[in-house]
Amino acid sequence: MQTSRASNSFQSFCIQPMQQIDPYSSSTFQILNNDSTGSRSQGTEVSFQTFPDQFFTLESTPATDYATHSSPSVVSVSSSRSPFSPQGSQSYASDLYQPSDVTYGSPLSGSSGVDDENKLLHALWVLRNELRVPESDTDDSGTFNGVVTQPSPFTRYNKILEMAPHMDLIQLLVACAEIVSEADTISMSDRQVAISAAEALMEILEKNVSVSGEPAQRLGAYMLEGLRARLLSSGSIIYKKLKCKEPTSSEMMSYMGVLYQICPYYKFAYMSSNVIIGEAMENENRIHIIDFQIAQGSQWISLIQALSRRPGGPPYIRITGVDDSQSAHARGGGLDLVGQKLAQVAESCGVAFEFNGAAMSGCQVQLEHLKVGHGEALAVNFPYILHHMPDESVSTANHRDRLLRLIKSLSPKIVTLVEQESNTNTSTFAQRFCETLDYYTAMFESIDAGRPREDRQRMSAEEHCVAKDVVNIIACEGVERVERHELFGKWRMRLGMAGFSQLGLSPSVSNSVRDMLKAYSSNYRIADLGDGALYLGWKNRALATTSAWR
Repeated sequence: MQTSRASNSFQSFCIQPMQQIDPYSSSTFQILNNDSTGSRSQGTEVSFQTFPDQFFTLESTPATDYATHSSPSVVSVSSSRSPFSPQGSQSYASDLYQPSDVTYGSPLSGSSGVDDENKLLHALWVLRNELRVPESDTDDSGTFNGVVTQPSPFTRYNKILEMAPHMDLIQLLVACAEIVSEADTISMSDRQVAISAAEALMEILEKNVSVSGEPAQRLGAYMLEGLRARLLSSGSIIYKKLKCKEPTSSEMMSYMGVLYQICPYYKFAYMSSNVIIGEAMENENRIHIIDFQIAQGSQWISLIQALSRRPGGPPYIRITGVDDSQSAHARGGGLDLVGQKLAQVAESCGVAFEFNGAAMSGCQVQLEHLKVGHGEALAVNFPYILHHMPDESVSTANHRDRLLRLIKSLSPKIVTLVEQESNTNTSTFAQRFCETLDYYTAMFESIDAGRPREDRQRMSAEEHCVAKDVVNIIACEGVERVERHELFGKWRMRLGMAGFSQLGLSPSVSNSVRDMLKAYSSNYRIADLGDGALYLGWKNRALATTSAWR
């Protein structure tokens, strides 16, 4: 039976311990130790498992609001895009390695009261559904005329609910996701049973997640909300409504500032791209930088200052900033504010400067919006933004590849790409759910290390700058699912097909990032996997990559 096969596939992909899953491929994560010598000889190699198929937009992404469930009350949270927000193909392995030293908590029946309550919920579920299901459908699997029969959905869900008191939080989330996934494909009568079973699990989950708890509990609260929205076929509706309750501009700037300080993800993007662009433009007198996520423009202040000190005098600099209208809210104004700030910096440094604002989504950008002049050395910056461009799996317009081809036609001297190392584009819901669970567990742990757990600023930043991505990945489909990450291998293929050639990164890039990481937890690692990209990870989980192209 098709439903049963899907169920078994989901369980085998997610619910068994990661180290027990046979890898389709493996790669070596070469950790470059954060020492002052810059020597790679002291790095250690960690082998982690990878599977086939497998942001943090910067300072200025739109915010949203939704309710996450935390016992005993419901907490309203709103979110801008996270510090990171990949497509599945059997040619590209996803990093689903889960560090063995991460524990997700004990079974949920920690007290007799909780255990009794869970048993009561199970009994009520059985009473609600027994009258719905024909008696023959409540029998377990067996054989008929030598043919093995599969258990009915009622029987399988009943067994899951029987096991629920002995499951930990991660197992409960995966079991709930399995049922929600099946509800999309089974008959209407079975769907009602599935919805009822999923809701019963959600009631148990609600008592064990919290937006102020441990990293797994906080992530669980957001993933639970995504599952609930998907189950009710309201993912896109909820996602749209969330945007109606954005924090004020000053609040959003405050939240983004907190994340900038406690996590290195923004700085990884800014610093690596600036070093790459600075080296490429070393002897150029007219420089044009196109930034497809200009945000506040903060990234370019240090580059302008560095170029002003160049021997022989500073170059002429033009910056084109692309940003959609939603980002204006976080800034508290349009792109003219960015242009004014950068012009003041350039003037104070004695640098000839011009700013061109393109207030639109990257999907809308055409050649005439970029205003590329004759004789300019062109640099193009894609910081955690290309994964928001819909590709061929969403629309025949395929803006992701169209934009790359447009940039290639301009013959840029350098293109920088920074993206999350995750796979949430065209992978199945089962793979996407497990990937999201694995990826954001590492991210939530890294955020947890930056501030004390009871720190209200950290909690607000996490709620407003990360949660929406999680809900979008789980609850939405089609054009409404905007968080569509791809692994570096897939990005390399896309840029190659668009005509780009990858450039090697100089030691200055890794040395600069290594120096920056000294201010953060030693669990942050940088790594070189031999594919020309520099990886930033938390423990053994790669979270972001930076690379250079021409």
